Amino acid sequence: MSDPSRPSPSLARRWLPLAAILLGLAAFWALELDRYLSFAALKQNRAWLLEMVAQRPWLAPAAYVGIYAAAVACSVPGAAVLSIAGGLMFGAAWGTLWAVIGATIGATAVFLAARSALAEPLRARAGPWLARMESGFRANAFSYLLVLRLVPLFPFFIVNLVPALLGVPLGTYVLATAIGIVPGGFVYVSVGAGLGSVFESGDEFSPGAVLTPEVMLALIGLAVLALVPVAYRRFRRGTSG
Repeated sequence: MSDPSRPSPSLARRWLPLAAILLGLAAFWALELDRYLSFAALKQNRAWLLEMVAQRPWLAPAAYVGIYAAAVACSVPGAAVLSIAGGLMFGAAWGTLWAVIGATIGATAVFLAARSALAEPLRARAGPWLARMESGFRANAFSYLLVLRLVPLFPFFIVNLVPALLGVPLGTYVLATAIGIVPGGFVYVSVGAGLGSVFESGDEFSPGAVLTPEVMLALIGLAVLALVPVAYRRFRRGTSG
């Protein structure tokens, strides 16, 4: 006879992904791994990183993608440093590809964990407004997600969670995430591709220096373009109504 005090296997499976993410986050801080996600660590280990890429051309990208995915899944700070590290290690083109793959995998892990463990409890507490928001978001999910990815108005972790609570299809989420993070990711990775000269000159550098007004204006312009299909559909409905 089963013990009624124990959670059912299905309930345990639902919460297991979220528990794994929380455990990974706790381990990150307990082991003080944040000290490796800094420009000082990049500068100190630059030669070793480049040597690993040269000696292990297949293992190095795989390890980088895995570390990036784990960092995003556990929502640890330092994604910008990891993107810049990708440029330093692999160059602008390959670095962008590996960073986008890692970030998309990590974001998808958060999406799946939230959808399996948090969606139903939060929907029950949210009330009818969430249902109305869900229907609108589902109708134009790709465009909305693309805007949220292109312009960093909200933390990356929040953008990972909200679509899971609003019933966005997994395929739409993955595609919009992968496309939407390319422009911003390319900016950071391109900076990393030229970071060696910065280290050699002894100049100081910070992630905040990357998002200049010009870069932000370009990202906002891309976001506006992503909203054009939504505005057009609403215009069509208004004129035909």
